[in-house]
Amino acid sequence: MKKIDWYIFKDFILTFVFCILLFTVISVVVDISEKTDDFARSNLSAGFVLKNYYVGFVPFIVSFLFPLFTFIAVIFFTSKLANRSEIIAILASGTSFNRLLKPYIIGGILLSLLLWIGNRKLVPRANEIRTAFELKYVKAPGMSSANNNIYMRIDSNSYCGIRYYDTTAKSGNGFFMDRLKGNQVIYNLRADKIEWEPKDKKWKLSGVIERHINGLHEDVKQDTVRRIDLKFAPVDLRRDEYVKSRLSTRELNQMVNMEKLRGSEGINDLEVELYRRDATPVTVLILTLIGAILASRKIRGGSGIHLAAGFAIAALFILLDRFSTIFSVKGNLPPILAAWIPNVLFGILTYYLYRKAPK
Repeated sequence: MKKIDWYIFKDFILTFVFCILLFTVISVVVDISEKTDDFARSNLSAGFVLKNYYVGFVPFIVSFLFPLFTFIAVIFFTSKLANRSEIIAILASGTSFNRLLKPYIIGGILLSLLLWIGNRKLVPRANEIRTAFELKYVKAPGMSSANNNIYMRIDSNSYCGIRYYDTTAKSGNGFFMDRLKGNQVIYNLRADKIEWEPKDKKWKLSGVIERHINGLHEDVKQDTVRRIDLKFAPVDLRRDEYVKSRLSTRELNQMVNMEKLRGSEGINDLEVELYRRDATPVTVLILTLIGAILASRKIRGGSGIHLAAGFAIAALFILLDRFSTIFSVKGNLPPILAAWIPNVLFGILTYYLYRKAPK
């Protein structure tokens, strides 16, 4: 890159960092004001809250608003360049508009890669810290962790259920498993109690009755205790609104595949989250280009008009993103389309704005 590229690139990154720091501080202050009563009710110290909540909250809010940070940063510093006639001077020197966009593209790709890497592992681990704190002290402190009447498919021809399961104790009662051949049950296993043994990573069954069924004949066995691998772990039995944000991309992909095998309903929400982790970094690059194209034109009103237009476009993007997610989770829109439709439509908008931009 040449000197002018480094000049634009440096302004881009510095303005982006400034936006992150500013909006993160504002978000933390607003969040503290909302949760002060919860912290006081649980008698939590400032150090404890900082260590066990805001260490996870800050990466979450940064990743959530990352595309918006990028968009605002590009519009803000580019409009300043345009108002000082620096963009006009660059173009008048013989530099093409395509060449002018080079540092923006490099910066956008760099930030996109940063977000993509963070979304895969760092942000889920931060969400694990944040959501564990919220469930214990904010959302519903003291709330029961029990799940009732769990029923699922564990492989192509086996089904199991648990009448009562405690996610904290990782134990339950009223367990059963059926194995089918065609439309006939050929195997049945029942247990009074089921417990997870983390050392062996197996389930411990107590009060076991096992039946092998062959037509009108059956072979019955009883065991006081039996340890067995049931092809699922306690994490698969958690039912909470945060599970998709806690898992790394690899873990989330494994969970989606397992839920498909089990024939579970409502997995579109998980799939949308999985595809969005790849789509959102592309959003950063698209919004970078839109911001650069819009703000590079010197207009009466300066940065204020550019920022107003930028916020309007950002709001439209968020609205479109929410609508596509709802249509996928509650309707029949394929999850991959729900995650990528906003990028496709705004990619078309980017091309239109580029064609109309003064060069």
